[in-house]
Amino acid sequence: MKEKPLKQSLFQSPTGKSYLIPFILVTSLFLMWGMAHGLLDVLNKHFQVAFTMSKAQSGLVQFSTYIAYGLIGIPAGLFMKRYGYKKGIILGLLLYALGALSFIPAAYLHSADPFLIALFIVACGLCVLETAANPYSTVLGPKESAAQRINLSQSFNGLGWVLGPFIGGQLILGAEAGDTMALTKPYIILGICTLLIAILFAFTRLPNIEEKDEQIVASEPSRPMWKHKHFLLAVIAQFLYCAAQTGIFSFFINYVTELDTTITPLKASHFLAFGGMLLFMIGRLSGSFIMGRFKAHKLLTAYSLICVIAMILVILQLGTISLYALYASFFFMSIMFPTIFALGLSGMGSYTKRASSYIIMGVSGGAFAPMLMGYMGEKTMAIGFIIPLVCFIYIMFYGIKGYKL
Repeated sequence: MKEKPLKQSLFQSPTGKSYLIPFILVTSLFLMWGMAHGLLDVLNKHFQVAFTMSKAQSGLVQFSTYIAYGLIGIPAGLFMKRYGYKKGIILGLLLYALGALSFIPAAYLHSADPFLIALFIVACGLCVLETAANPYSTVLGPKESAAQRINLSQSFNGLGWVLGPFIGGQLILGAEAGDTMALTKPYIILGICTLLIAILFAFTRLPNIEEKDEQIVASEPSRPMWKHKHFLLAVIAQFLYCAAQTGIFSFFINYVTELDTTITPLKASHFLAFGGMLLFMIGRLSGSFIMGRFKAHKLLTAYSLICVIAMILVILQLGTISLYALYASFFFMSIMFPTIFALGLSGMGSYTKRASSYIIMGVSGGAFAPMLMGYMGEKTMAIGFIIPLVCFIYIMFYGIKGYKL
């Protein structure tokens, strides 16, 4: 008997039905939320000019987005459990579109506040989408190829992180300083695309896959969930990782334009898209391959150590060396989110689903770092990178010792 083609087996149900079309639709969500996150780093810089905001105040762009993950994460999971993946995805897309199209009336009010509210609505949609799409992509085919599907989907998320700063840089940073209407252009495009995808989901018959409760096994933990030290430390590590990642992404343009005053914000946005974000995407794509050869905690330790060294070089402002060090941090922090996630859930037994929701809520760490970094780096942006330095030191500790059961 001939072996089935990879595409057929990768997206095939136990009954032989193909899940390829539903998988393509779900994967498009990873691209859409990657672009939304990538745009934030362009908005941060533009808000400083368009609304005469300090660096700390412009951190509200990230705060209004990432705080939604802390507030909406658990309600999103409960909604999904009751109404299923399809309705959850459609709800997330509609919230995303509503927030994106809210940029149009916000532009006529000539204030930052309406834009921040619109970003919060977008983020609520993103949180619902991420809560649904990550697990759903893993069940659209054989169980043994779940990791392949989630990695394939995540690669399109990385592509979104590249496209977001590039499109935002062209449409926003390429406009006049006080042009608030420029802020609407990429979001109108995203809002329309999101509505079209929502319509496709509404009229596409998605497989209704019900997940059975995990059976109690002999290795199930007998202690309360929060008594598992490695899990508790993972929640902290994920919070700090998201703080570091968001802070670095947010102030990349500021740092580069201060390091070399001949570089314009528009040119710096291109550096962000095709330098930093491209390395971030490559890091994610290569991460699963490298993890097949090294233990996850050792890789996390080595990568976080390199990020610590990179942040020290960034703070020292050594010209080209510091710029390359900043680029390097994009690659080496790319595997941290999924690695911390996996280590934190290890040995959690029947607590796994609940524990995962709390680790995902660590994304809310991105709400606080930009404002703190902006405050510290108001005069010299390099000083603000002390925050991600401290975060990476803790993550290195987690890779050395904190992960142990």
